[in-house]
Amino acid sequence: MNHRVTHLKPFGVLVEPENEKAKVQDLDIENLRDLFRKHQLVLLRGFDTFQNAEDFSNYCEFWGEVSLWPFGKVLELIEQENPEDHIFDHSHVPLHWDGMYRPQVPEYQIFHCVKAPLPGQGGATTFSNTILVLKFASSEVKAIWNKVIGSYQRKMEFYNSKMLSPVITKHPQRDFSVIRYNEYPSEDKGHFVNPPILEFTGINHEELDAFHRSLGKALYSPDCFYAHEWQTGDVVIADNFSLLHGREGFVSKSPRHIQRVHVLSNPPFDNPGLESYQ
Repeated sequence: MNHRVTHLKPFGVLVEPENEKAKVQDLDIENLRDLFRKHQLVLLRGFDTFQNAEDFSNYCEFWGEVSLWPFGKVLELIEQENPEDHIFDHSHVPLHWDGMYRPQVPEYQIFHCVKAPLPGQGGATTFSNTILVLKFASSEVKAIWNKVIGSYQRKMEFYNSKMLSPVITKHPQRDFSVIRYNEYPSEDKGHFVNPPILEFTGINHEELDAFHRSLGKALYSPDCFYAHEWQTGDVVIADNFSLLHGREGFVSKSPRHIQRVHVLSNPPFDNPGLESYQ
């Protein structure tokens, strides 16, 4: 089918149809997968999408094996009245990677915007391309980052887990390094429900503040950071092995409804740092 491909800044590509009646399902998955490998993020916009969650998960099956959760295949990201976890709140969510507390780490995050927030209400999903972060960082800074190991512990409705990971580690499938890091919740961005327990070792305690500052500055650099402002019907396929992602806070009671599915790599990638899981 005919479609346009344009580059997003500072990374990723936008795919749009030439025909107003085009369906997402008509796009060739292998062509999209090639774009995904080259650009780490693919935005499909302007297509007819999905009637319901089952329709969405069926589409995701074409990308690979869908990761099953206690709730099923599709996570419905909607603000809850009294949330027990920040993913169901309207707060800012720090950069992290998905599957860090699970036995297998998904390669693909596939998002579908059922209903977008209104203009000016916030709620962008944020992405930092750690391939670019490492490309632009100085050798002196990377030498410090390379010493640090993160310890992450989190208990919520779907798991109670602890894991360890070097900040700089090898991509699971390809011959380059990526960053695995969960930043601290920002104290100046309001209350944060159910924060994880974070600890970083490998350098002196006095050096840790400078480490977090330098890494945070790099992750949010305009050369590496993309904030996706949702439009209803958007589908985003994001590289969970190379990107970190988070969420901008949004106005409470905004009509923000995002569906998310995790798709495993082939073969599936067993979480190398998982110490405990239940």
